[in-house]
Amino acid sequence: MKKCILIFDDDHEILSVSKIILEQQNYRVEIKICCDKIIENISVLKPDLILMDLWIPMIGGENAINQIKNNSETQHIPVILFSANAEIEQICARSNANGFIKKPFQIATFLHVIKKNILRTI
Repeated sequence: MKKCILIFDDDHEILSVSKIILEQQNYRVEIKICCDKIIENISVLKPDLILMDLWIPMIGGENAINQIKNNSETQHIPVILFSANAEIEQICARSNANGFIKKPFQIATFLHVIKKNILRTI
């Protein structure tokens, strides 16, 4: 069964590029452009890893990560910050995210962070 990656980002170009790259690596990719029903979306889609943009509409990425990490049914899912924010490392530590990918990203780095964190779910 393919591992599922759920991407929360409102940038359609980033979503398209990321989806193509990850599907070529044999991942199932689901995308959301806002995170107003984040726990419900996760419960339905059952992702193995989540990529979270910081500037995602509705509650924002940092608040979304807090909801994920404070919910007993979702806290085990690795969440990777996915942003161009200059303070991404500090926000990653503060929000208890499992890692980060700084935009713009190198494909090799993108895939390395994904693979490293998806192995945590095996």
